[in-house]
Amino acid sequence: MSTDLPSDAQLFSRTIAMPADTNPSGDIFGGWLMSQMDLAGGTLAIQEAHTRVATVAVDSMSFLRPVKVGDEVSCYCRLLRRGRTSLMVHVESWVRRSRSNECYKVTEAAFTFVSLDEGGKPQGLL
Repeated sequence: MSTDLPSDAQLFSRTIAMPADTNPSGDIFGGWLMSQMDLAGGTLAIQEAHTRVATVAVDSMSFLRPVKVGDEVSCYCRLLRRGRTSLMVHVESWVRRSRSNECYKVTEAAFTFVSLDEGGKPQGLL
């Protein structure tokens, strides 16, 4: 398990995991974490595409450790591939435990976004 933050990626979001985002076991829902990653990756995709984008795929989602209430969740992104109409973004989520101040990677995935025109149809990247 790595405790070294990614040096080849940019920080795109940071938030605190709250009690409303937990499952019955008291851990943060994977879906909540995935939505944070989607927002962060989408921000990078918009900056690269200069257009509206939509998520069309998520590949290789790996949940490595649970996220706890009070954890500071940070999403780091880097562009993996630029296609004709789409972008693939690698997103890593890291937590900083509120009590111990330790940092851990908790999940990662590759998100694919497609560039959309005003009508919502795929368009070539600018």
